[in-house]
Amino acid sequence: MIETVTEIEYNEPVRVTVDGEWEGERADKLLSAVLADYSRSFVQNLFSQELVSCKGKTVSKSFKPRNGDIVEFTVPEPRMLSLEPEAIPLDIMYEDSELLVVNKPRGMVVHPAPGNYSGTLVNALLNHCQGNLSGINGIIRPGIVHRIDKDTSGLLLVAKTDSAHVSLSAQIKEHSLAREYRAVIHGHLKQQEGVVDAPIGRSPNDRKKMCVTENNSKHAVTHYTVLEEYRDFSFLKLRLETGRTHQIRVHMAYLGHPVAGDPVYGPKNGVTSLGGQCLHAGLLGFVHPKSGEFIRVEAPLPDYFTDFIRRIK
Repeated sequence: MIETVTEIEYNEPVRVTVDGEWEGERADKLLSAVLADYSRSFVQNLFSQELVSCKGKTVSKSFKPRNGDIVEFTVPEPRMLSLEPEAIPLDIMYEDSELLVVNKPRGMVVHPAPGNYSGTLVNALLNHCQGNLSGINGIIRPGIVHRIDKDTSGLLLVAKTDSAHVSLSAQIKEHSLAREYRAVIHGHLKQQEGVVDAPIGRSPNDRKKMCVTENNSKHAVTHYTVLEEYRDFSFLKLRLETGRTHQIRVHMAYLGHPVAGDPVYGPKNGVTSLGGQCLHAGLLGFVHPKSGEFIRVEAPLPDYFTDFIRRIK
């Protein structure tokens, strides 16, 4: 069984021994499995830059190794990027010298990524904080402690200092940081409240999607409570015990009740008028890294959310 690699040392060779299960598979498919947390384009770039080899020779993405072969690759240190502060309005719900909590609108990308280097939350934060952000997550994600999807609205924690970042990250890891969401889902759940305890990993059929799986997955737990029921939908409160990629969206789809408007995990004939999933991060609770005080921040439901509920009532 091939083990995944979650953290890479730049310019240090990574060696993968091919077992019988992977004999005859394309090299790019092999590395995609090894680098499950990295994008398809990241893997393809390794081949285009001739950074993948076997038996001392550079190989192409279509190369098919044999059982026992050692496929080796290296990742060069990324080029430094210059991110520009942008005067984008921010809805700040809490702020002090250590951190801030921002209410992100739906449609805003959290941090720059290939093809998306402006108009992000990070560009706005660089302007608002005058560059005073934690550097732990590097130049692309300064201050970003955790993320929510582009088309999910709601609260995000941002660290201004490295010490605050370490403290807040530890609370997330220990599951002591409170995170509540609101969502509208298709259909009606069998129980008014419950827990989804199902591991989440990369989909073997589509690397852009996550799924409930036992293979190369991470523990994931979501608590839900039904707040209201309508003819074809339900309004839920959800609490995250863990924070996996697309966790709520995947868990709801796993139950057979995907989030309304979800273009990835929802039905093909889903709600297109929403322009994205009806999902809002409405509450954050955490221990302040400096004062030790418990801080609770809530963000009201945005207009797109309340408008949709009015339509389906």
